[in-house]
Amino acid sequence: MIRPDKKIKRIIQSILANDLLAVRDYYALSEDARRKMVTELGPSVLRRLTRLIKKCKKQVFASENKRLLKIAQSDIATPVYFIDEILIEENMKVLRYVKDRTGCKILHALKAYASFATFPLMREYLDGVCASGLHEARLGFEEFKKEVHTFAAAYRDKEMDQIIRYSDVIIFNSFYQLQKYGLRAKKKGIEIGLRVNPGHSEVLTEMYNPCAPCSRLGIINHTFEKYFSGYRNIVEGLHFHAMCEQDSDILERILNSFEKLYGQHIKNLKWVNFGGGHHITRDDYDLERLIKIINGFKQKYGVQVYLEPGEASVLNAGFLASSILDIVTNQMDIAIVDASAETHMPDVLLMPYRPHIIKSGQSKEKKYTYRIAGLSCLAGDIMGDYSFNKPLKRGDKLIFTDMALYSIVKNTTFNGINLPDIAVIKDDKRIEVIKIFDYNDYKNRQS
Repeated sequence: MIRPDKKIKRIIQSILANDLLAVRDYYALSEDARRKMVTELGPSVLRRLTRLIKKCKKQVFASENKRLLKIAQSDIATPVYFIDEILIEENMKVLRYVKDRTGCKILHALKAYASFATFPLMREYLDGVCASGLHEARLGFEEFKKEVHTFAAAYRDKEMDQIIRYSDVIIFNSFYQLQKYGLRAKKKGIEIGLRVNPGHSEVLTEMYNPCAPCSRLGIINHTFEKYFSGYRNIVEGLHFHAMCEQDSDILERILNSFEKLYGQHIKNLKWVNFGGGHHITRDDYDLERLIKIINGFKQKYGVQVYLEPGEASVLNAGFLASSILDIVTNQMDIAIVDASAETHMPDVLLMPYRPHIIKSGQSKEKKYTYRIAGLSCLAGDIMGDYSFNKPLKRGDKLIFTDMALYSIVKNTTFNGINLPDIAVIKDDKRIEVIKIFDYNDYKNRQS
């Protein structure tokens, strides 16, 4: 049997040779062995390992996308969300690598994705979940079964006992709410945190900017300095959230502002939560910078650091398969599908953004251009204009990518349109349909 130190030596040799087997062998190590290894490696070797991990993940995603296209073109009922466990696990491995390198804790944000069929896989890698209220806290408690951190802009009195029951950490958005519920939670063994406004953000769409002028989210520094001393003895941590689908350079600038405003109070705390919006699993995300930021902060203040990404957990790991019902012409060809931006992918209209369709291009990039539209009565139920190498036909299937996040959790039954089925592609490549919706799901929401 090879001793662990020899295993690590072999992995290092593979890293230096730019051999992707190094990634497989690194992942196969125990947690202690992985963390021991990354502490012993020099910066240049660690950067090589990071590049290999990204390359390996990219190859797995490319292979799975090809397989999914074959699955979607088979005789399947549409519309249907596909959640790919193989791809989720690739994202989980990247998040765990950040944990290995820093000792931070990573929570999954349920507001982005809450399909608990994949929680048994995700909890092998992550430390728990962050919830936005009672129902998410309960779901995290019952199905993820690890740490539950709950934050809400304000809490309802009739729900507070249950929130305390299901939470390990409760984060308050004002000193009024802290005064009203803090001691009640503390007596039950709950850790208490405050959400603060870090004073800086670079979110371009104001609707998604927690630090926009007049934002209700996070205690501003002036108010914090006025009242914090009266609650210092019950507050264990500070939380800020000021990012949306962004890279670690922006986190660095936010953190600089946060430290200037709140740095004098941090060393007396147990933890600081850097919030969500970190696109950690995106191919071009700067992992090395994130790792340096977290390690530097922990060394400076001696606190536990939490991250709570949501999108990063399932980024590019979900798909929506739909079928073309009809093609009409009005100054251009318009393909009407059995899915809907308004009901099945609401962020397409709200964000807004243009989801990618596998094997498509931008408008007029390829020979045949179509407007892809949904079947609701909303005139603007449009996914976007796409081009294809071949003409589309009624009955053809289209595969929209990156549909795990902010789709299933936000979809609606507007117009009585049925919700898509949900299917999980298991890590052994089986396909398991885990949810089929029908008329009763629509009816029972109305009365």
